[in-house]
Amino acid sequence: MIVVTRLNGTRFAVNPDLIERIHESPDTHLVTLDGAAYVVLESLAEVIELIADYRAYILSKARDFPAVTGYPLSLVPPPDPNDAPGTTAPEKPRK
Repeated sequence: MIVVTRLNGTRFAVNPDLIERIHESPDTHLVTLDGAAYVVLESLAEVIELIADYRAYILSKARDFPAVTGYPLSLVPPPDPNDAPGTTAPEKPRK
């Protein structure tokens, strides 16, 4: 969740994964997937930075989880030691 400020100074948290769009006109509006709109004091750039920080925090926390399959959590799977450099794996047949 990211914490933002309403125009009256109260703060609230919103799930950034549910934000569909953000625009300034001149106030910053957060529009969620369900159509709810929130006007906040933070600028467009500040909201984007809050979302980036939130996602970085989630990734850093995910890396702290113990490895289940023997590999640390990663966005990119480790290379297969059976693959030769410069080759590609054969495509799987489509069903």
